Amino acid sequence: MGTLLKCYNPLATIRFPPFTRSLCSLQLKPRATRAFCGRNKNKRPAVFRCFSSLNSSSLPSINNENLRKSSSSDGFASPFSELWLYNTMTRKKDLFKPKVDSKVGMYVCGVTAYDLSHIGHARVYVTFDVLYRYLRHLGYEVCYVRNFTDVDDKIIARANEVGEDPISLSRRYCEEFHQDMVHLHCLSPSFEPRVSDHMPQIFDMIKQILDNGYAYRVDGDVYFSVDKFPDYGRLSGRRLEDNRAGERVAVDSRKRNPADFALWKSAKEGEPFWESPWGPGRPGWHIECSAMSAAYLGYTFDIHGGGMDLVFPHHENEIAQSCAACKQSDVSYWMHNGFVTVDSEKMSKSLGNFFTIRQVIDLYHPLALRLFLMGTHYRSPINYSDVQLEGASERIFYIYQTLHDCENVLRGHDPASEDFIPPDILDAIKKFDNDFNASMSDDLHTSVVLASLSDPLKTINDMLHTRKGKKQTKRIEALAAMENIIRSILTILGLMPTSYAEVLQQLREKALTRAKLTEDDILRKIEERTTARKNKDYEKSDAIRKDLAAVGIALMDSPDGTSWKPAVPLALQEQQVAATPMP
Repeated sequence: MGTLLKCYNPLATIRFPPFTRSLCSLQLKPRATRAFCGRNKNKRPAVFRCFSSLNSSSLPSINNENLRKSSSSDGFASPFSELWLYNTMTRKKDLFKPKVDSKVGMYVCGVTAYDLSHIGHARVYVTFDVLYRYLRHLGYEVCYVRNFTDVDDKIIARANEVGEDPISLSRRYCEEFHQDMVHLHCLSPSFEPRVSDHMPQIFDMIKQILDNGYAYRVDGDVYFSVDKFPDYGRLSGRRLEDNRAGERVAVDSRKRNPADFALWKSAKEGEPFWESPWGPGRPGWHIECSAMSAAYLGYTFDIHGGGMDLVFPHHENEIAQSCAACKQSDVSYWMHNGFVTVDSEKMSKSLGNFFTIRQVIDLYHPLALRLFLMGTHYRSPINYSDVQLEGASERIFYIYQTLHDCENVLRGHDPASEDFIPPDILDAIKKFDNDFNASMSDDLHTSVVLASLSDPLKTINDMLHTRKGKKQTKRIEALAAMENIIRSILTILGLMPTSYAEVLQQLREKALTRAKLTEDDILRKIEERTTARKNKDYEKSDAIRKDLAAVGIALMDSPDGTSWKPAVPLALQEQQVAATPMP
């Protein structure tokens, strides 16, 4: 078997069919066959598979029927529309131009699988799921690679605490993570490589870095020499003299420079290890992503993403390693999302101020959490609070209730062609479509898109419930067209449920859980209030309404009787008003 890492003539950069060479080719050895955590375990990741199976059949709860529709035939977003993305490397928004026409290679750093993921993690993967979906909507074929770190100090420490094999423990948390992603409607990546399955690639990359003179060996350890890489710090903007030793590593007097970082760590008592050319041990944290991104996308690809905390040292070190292994290494766009904060402090496990995804979705619907995470631009910090989650839950209930009511009216009617849609409705649809594409193409401004939903939803509600709206010319055609455009956009955003009725019921159940009530409790309260109103005991009637509103249950009176819906609890509404700055 020849050398796995070798620089080649500059041809294509990503493994797209037909077979092409990357600038520096890293081919998988036969023994490194498991590229997925928990699925397709016996299949070797062949080049042609990268774009041959991008469906999400493993996510039965997600309706992706319209996701890949570029809809050039109906005027909905022409393929390869102009897209601007903020590039951490250039510190500005750059026009997106893939290295290979119509193809996109994207690598996103995954979780270290030693515990349940928190909502800071959720923000990362919802952010890049939105980007993945939008790129596909624009007509690109996307090879999306997201890794699992299953070899790490934290994993080893947790495994020792519970008396479990580290690889077994991390595999279990990989599966827990998959469940969280299904709940959040995040599509499966094209590949999900794990560190433990890619030791041959890591060995060969470290060997290439050593051969090129960028690393040195000390007592079975291998360190990258940052002094040998003049461009070190260009992503983060740090000067070499200002850098500290990287995270997850202890200060080591054997280093030539305190900022030097481990490529390979010699084996220690009680830790898992692999035999390597430098003796038994395990890889450093940073080398894994360089090796796996090269294995699946080549040394030059389009997008590398992750949380803002990865800019330094992780991504800075990745750049140094990859360029040291292959001087033509190049990633076009480095993208990073902002933190989720609690009381203006970054949410993290190390600080102990985190909420797991499971904890949040025990009380709030996963789609309410997704909406909350998308309600702030992905690069801005977002502050976690109950009032924000309550607001997102109330908003998403309104969206799905509107569409459910519309669906009921449309049932049994055939969809109309564009010729039958009233001109004012057609203009409103085109405006909404244009606003959507303008906002998303400007660095994924999902918050603007979500705000722009208000007008079409109001139009639908007017046609459903007002006297004037019910007399609208070609009302059924107008409703069908409006519901269709909203459904298409919700699909692209990952907010489209399989059933409006089902998700509305789930939202009600979550509201009851938060209120610590049952459906029967509320029905009894409604009956008591109805009796009080008949007896003209308005004080009691108002008290019942207010008591329910205090725990997030809003009563709605209509000619057909009284119903209820989830709402932001009164105390939180007052808190929200108090926090709103005066104009």
